[in-house]
Amino acid sequence: MSHPPLRVRKAAVLGAGVMGAQIAAHLANADVETLLFDLPAKEGDKSGIAQKAIANLAKLSPAPLAEKSKVAGITPANYDEHLEALRGCDLVIEAIAERLDWKLDLYKKIAPYLSDSAVIASNTSGLSINALADALPVKLRARFSGIHFFNPPRYMHLVELIPDRETDRDVLAGLEAFLTTTLGKGVVYAKDTPNFIGNRIGVFSILATMHHTAQFGLGFDLVDALTGPAIGRPKSATYRTADVVGLDTMAHVIKTMADTLPNDPWHAHFQSPAWLSALIAKGALGQKSGAGIYTKRGKDIVVLDLAKQDYAASGAKPSEEVAAILAIKNPVEKFAKLRASADPQAQFLWAVFRDLFHYSAYHLADIAETARDVDFAIRWGYGWKLGPFETWQSAGWREIAGWIAEDIAAGKAMSSAPLPEWVGRVDGVHHAAGSYSPKSGKDEPRSQHPVYARQLFPDALLGEKFDTGTTLWENDGVRLWQLGDDGIGIVSFKTKMNTVNDAVLDGIQHAIGYAEKNLKGLVIWQTGEAFSAGADLKGMLGFVQAGKIDLLESMIANFQRTSQRIKYALVPVVAAVRGLALGGGCEFQMHCARTVAALESYIGLVEAGVGLLPAGGGLKEIAVRAAQRAADGDPFPEVKRLFETVAQAKLSGSALEAKQLGLLRPDDVVVFNAFELLYVAKRIALAMAEAGYRPALPADAVTVAGDVGLATLKMALVNMLEGRFISAHDNEIATRIGDVLCGGRIERGSQVDEQWLLDLERKHFFELAQMPKTQERIQHTLTTGKPLRN
Repeated sequence: MSHPPLRVRKAAVLGAGVMGAQIAAHLANADVETLLFDLPAKEGDKSGIAQKAIANLAKLSPAPLAEKSKVAGITPANYDEHLEALRGCDLVIEAIAERLDWKLDLYKKIAPYLSDSAVIASNTSGLSINALADALPVKLRARFSGIHFFNPPRYMHLVELIPDRETDRDVLAGLEAFLTTTLGKGVVYAKDTPNFIGNRIGVFSILATMHHTAQFGLGFDLVDALTGPAIGRPKSATYRTADVVGLDTMAHVIKTMADTLPNDPWHAHFQSPAWLSALIAKGALGQKSGAGIYTKRGKDIVVLDLAKQDYAASGAKPSEEVAAILAIKNPVEKFAKLRASADPQAQFLWAVFRDLFHYSAYHLADIAETARDVDFAIRWGYGWKLGPFETWQSAGWREIAGWIAEDIAAGKAMSSAPLPEWVGRVDGVHHAAGSYSPKSGKDEPRSQHPVYARQLFPDALLGEKFDTGTTLWENDGVRLWQLGDDGIGIVSFKTKMNTVNDAVLDGIQHAIGYAEKNLKGLVIWQTGEAFSAGADLKGMLGFVQAGKIDLLESMIANFQRTSQRIKYALVPVVAAVRGLALGGGCEFQMHCARTVAALESYIGLVEAGVGLLPAGGGLKEIAVRAAQRAADGDPFPEVKRLFETVAQAKLSGSALEAKQLGLLRPDDVVVFNAFELLYVAKRIALAMAEAGYRPALPADAVTVAGDVGLATLKMALVNMLEGRFISAHDNEIATRIGDVLCGGRIERGSQVDEQWLLDLERKHFFELAQMPKTQERIQHTLTTGKPLRN
């Protein structure tokens, strides 16, 4: 399978609405030069509509731009003046309102300006792709498809690709590789049916939940408590999600299902409940209008109570019986208990799952090629831990199928349509050989597209196992292992949240020694969602409270030793970072020869938040970098910039922002797809080894800002203290951070070595650790997970 790659130098997004502008932002994140088109404005600059949409990107939360300056990659345009510019675009994504007639008009307008190699796609969420393709000149249809991003496009992993009858396979394969690697997405192929896969199943699940909410007489907040993390779904559960999406949008999608699926056996249920229509009529559209199913009264969040026709206090909890059932780890036992229980909450949950399974199985053949596509679409598009088929299979395929059939026969299900006969022939849909396809009647393996060779550990479906390599050495803290025989070792931590304790520190040092003798390079990579949450705070607080200061002292010295061992290893050590890299986790990657970070990496030296300062070599490393970057020999401007990052415990909102904050180096690599992280990090470690890697010589003459630098920082702090922006303890911590970064109270322009700076870090760390206010902060963070400003 060798398909020509899709090289996108320039793209255009047509439609500067919420989705269009955010798709343009994500293309700009990936350094794709993007034109954002909209209608010509009636007055002022004709590109005013697009300009306004671009300006609005900075205000949205979560942020569509991974780093503010990326906005420069988007150019506003309008259909009156700039159609000529489409000739230079390799990819054109249409994202205007969901009206077939408007889209068809636009296609006729742009068709003459599209180049012969341009790929054209519609980001429709449910209109027929073939009906849209028919409006294009015949020669363009082979390069057209549906490309459905989920909202918000930067963060949602799912993109559905929907070919038309004539779409060229090479075009699709090129687009799939571009979406996967350049934009970091998970691609699922969908058939051209209304709402495709994600929204067809996802919206049905919401409709089933609404139906059973009324049937069992439950409150909206109780249903959210039952259908969120308790069953492996996002915190926003059902009704909070509806508020976030917009109740008008929700009603529109339900109406689309009613209009476009007249023969669906569940058609009678495709209507908005009366309360939803009433809220929309009042202008209560959810989050965007300030009120919907939920709203705020003062500081309290209140929920709509249908019986009272008013908002009431929210926060209902599941019954004791149901909470106990949901806590059961074994899904087979859990589902059996839900079905058998007389508690209305348990009956509600069983009914919601039963109808979801029934609907998914009934429609699998007409909406998707395999069960895998349905499960990934729901996981990646709706944030569920398991897709519908995985949930069903994990709970016992045959038993559940029997119960669904019984409920259909007894008239309890939402539809009397029988389960398809394939359900009885198989024992689950996911197996070692692949996932079930009703079309071929057998399990189909994962895609053989070469882009997936870059995913050494792709997102695993139920029961899928990937080669976990060969263990070379391990202790309680880390595992040193190898995947394949490229000579690159991988170090993974074994602690909770990959926190750092003495076993991890000793393990890293041992692994480096092993690598220097036997390997070409090392990668530090974790299997979970976090790189490392930093030092083990609980352990450190225990040492202080028990008066074992000597143990704390030796741990911090060991921390610094480990960082220096990483920095001066004789083989390249590459950090592969994704998710959280806090405190010590951040310090480790700062000492690696190179960092490869997934775009969604949240990196920070956040110790000030718990009343401490970084003492694993992080401040030393900042001082060294500031001296190296000093344009005229004065490190202070760089120190001042990075001082704010550390003193304010700033956390980067992305890997690109971490570069701006000085926590990643300009030449560190950012990878958009977290599943490709290990592959890229291993390749980079190997390339560095092949290029004859040597560590830098020890920094023995670091020019520091000294007493004058510290005095300047302290002046700024005094103003903040007097303005009550910071507390006295914040001032204490920040002053000590400044002292280390400026090299202590010595003459400005003096030169020191790394050990001098490490000693300063350690000294201040111990003094802070023994202060009651710091101990209060640590305790508070351990208890609540939030920082304390005391």
